[in-house]
Amino acid sequence: MIWNEAHTLSSALSSSDDRQVVRDKYPNRLVSAMRDSLLALLVLLASLTTGTIEHRAASQEVVVVTVDSTNLRFSPSTVTISEGDSVRFFWSGELLAHNAVADDGLFDSGEPSREVDYSFTFEIGTNGTHTYVCEPHEEMGMVGTVVVEPAPAVEPEPEPEPEPNDGATGQSGETWIPFFGLELVMAAMLVMAIYHYGRTQGQRETSLISSESEDSDDSA
Repeated sequence: MIWNEAHTLSSALSSSDDRQVVRDKYPNRLVSAMRDSLLALLVLLASLTTGTIEHRAASQEVVVVTVDSTNLRFSPSTVTISEGDSVRFFWSGELLAHNAVADDGLFDSGEPSREVDYSFTFEIGTNGTHTYVCEPHEEMGMVGTVVVEPAPAVEPEPEPEPEPNDGATGQSGETWIPFFGLELVMAAMLVMAIYHYGRTQGQRETSLISSESEDSDDSA
């Protein structure tokens, strides 16, 4: 669209003043259009990246463990999570001071307190049953359990079926496995190439218009 407009203007305008307007205005419009395209791609890449990060964060569960009304029991006393999930030990304004300390030393909320907000993430490899206690009230039965299940296996995406062979070579068509990151890189390179091509064409159009203007001035 931009190229057609430039050719139409250059052929229709005859005066040197009009050509000067085209020469001054056309490259700026072209560069502006290319920059807008590049900016749109960058915004798209940023939104896709943000969406991926948010999706990963949303897939991680956080389970809250607090203290029940008796002030001597964790609530819930047993939780079941998967590797990668977190347990948040949270209580505020309790009558007695509490903490949460794993028997195997995996986590420790610190000194007993009436105000606790402590989170622990069970990374890959921590699957199993983890018992923890409130140190000041362990003898009173203030014990909890975290059951960590192995992280669910990620099933690989099925590969596209090969194209039917044509019988000449006896070989099936090549399969294509989509690679999201590569597609984004290629898209960025394509926009940059279009930008530089457009800028070069704009300079060439300006040069041609300048030459025609000089020839017209010499003839006059």
